Amino acid sequence: MARARDFLERFRPSGTPGAAARPGVPADRQAERSAELEPLLARLAETEAEVAQIRTAAQQGADLRRRKGQDRARATLAAGRQQFVADRAEMVAHVRRQGAAETVAVLAAAQTEADAVRTRVRQRLPALVQRVVAAVGEDLAAVIAAHQAERPAIQEPP
Repeated sequence: MARARDFLERFRPSGTPGAAARPGVPADRQAERSAELEPLLARLAETEAEVAQIRTAAQQGADLRRRKGQDRARATLAAGRQQFVADRAEMVAHVRRQGAAETVAVLAAAQTEADAVRTRVRQRLPALVQRVVAAVGEDLAAVIAAHQAERPAIQEPP
């Protein structure tokens, strides 16, 4: 039985023209390369198809994760906004309660101060009124005296 090598030996590339050599056919280098690379390229095509499937699946997975992430982000943002509104309302209520308590304290202090001022006024007012009346009386007496000094004495008719 003939071996493949023996069969292929018939088609061995021939040498350059010149000295006599064994008979052969011209070498088809392109066909040799194609024959040699074709199985590899066929396997590579399968690999490329598999890569394309993997890439498509990865892209779909990434898109799904991105959508889920965006949904989670929206939900977190909405929850955060709701929590912010609740916290702000609680803070406003707290500040109002604190402000009301401070207002009550300030009003109580003001009332105490006003009572103290009224008490001092009741104690000091009679003495101050006497001083004012005395000062006005002195000023009035001085004005009357100055006015009489400027006017000639009125003589009564005979």
